[in-house]
Amino acid sequence: MTERTYDVVIIGAGAAGIQAAIHASRKKTDVLMLGRIENSALYTAHIENYAFLDGVRAGRDLLETGLAQVKRFGTEVSPEDVLLIAPQDGLFHLELESGNKIAARTIIFAMGVSKKKLGVPGEKEFAGRGVSYCVDCDANFYRGATVAVAGNRSAAVDGALTLLGYADKVYLVTRGLDISANLMKRLQESTVEIIDKNWIKAIEGENAATTLRLENGDSLDVDGVFIEIGSKSAIELATQAGVQLDMETFKYIDTNRRQETNIPGIYAAGDIAGPPFQMAKAVGEGCVAGMAAATYAGKLKRHRD
Repeated sequence: MTERTYDVVIIGAGAAGIQAAIHASRKKTDVLMLGRIENSALYTAHIENYAFLDGVRAGRDLLETGLAQVKRFGTEVSPEDVLLIAPQDGLFHLELESGNKIAARTIIFAMGVSKKKLGVPGEKEFAGRGVSYCVDCDANFYRGATVAVAGNRSAAVDGALTLLGYADKVYLVTRGLDISANLMKRLQESTVEIIDKNWIKAIEGENAATTLRLENGDSLDVDGVFIEIGSKSAIELATQAGVQLDMETFKYIDTNRRQETNIPGIYAAGDIAGPPFQMAKAVGEGCVAGMAAATYAGKLKRHRD
């Protein structure tokens, strides 16, 4: 089956992603926006310091308005998570959680930076010593080990499946999975041991994390635990594509004033491009990224023609 190719694929449906979609679509390009507005930090926020908006406005209302706008301008919208990005033959090939595969001439990362934590005893103390938030980054350190992954969505399941190539034993601790049928099928056919309707109550150990205390009173002996709550982070996906991070903190994607990264055709906007974490900055950078990506995609198409 031939992959569908989009001019611009935007990963993230917050303020930056929505604004990027509006401007890219208005340049008559084929645009796909991936993500859920409820995953945006703006969704639960209240805005009162944004120019031209008088009074306090709920972030959810603004995002819902923006979502309607992008659809009206012709952007295709899908709530799917991205599991993999692979550059090849001048395009970026993306694997989605449904199993669908698409191609993009350009990509805009607009997913934000928040990596959710468990908030349990021992998590902070053992961060980097058995507690990790990035399977793609740290899986190699757990060859032949016993590991657990905590989470309910695509990042956790994809992480657990990835770890099967490294660890001897993989647990998936979940309160209840919210994933596509394709991902569920892959999980059920794997050797990942699912601990369902349960959660981690505490992480214990001496010099490193070695024990997970569960809410039902059971415990798991592990060499490490990966906290993968939600969808794959922009940092994980960007690393797959060879995108350079900022040299000071390695928490953000490095961009220039056109929101370009070191990889031609890949852009970043909003919180993932660094502070300040304000809607005004996200909208402005989304505007720049959307126009730049659409222009670049147009040049690629003309060159190929």
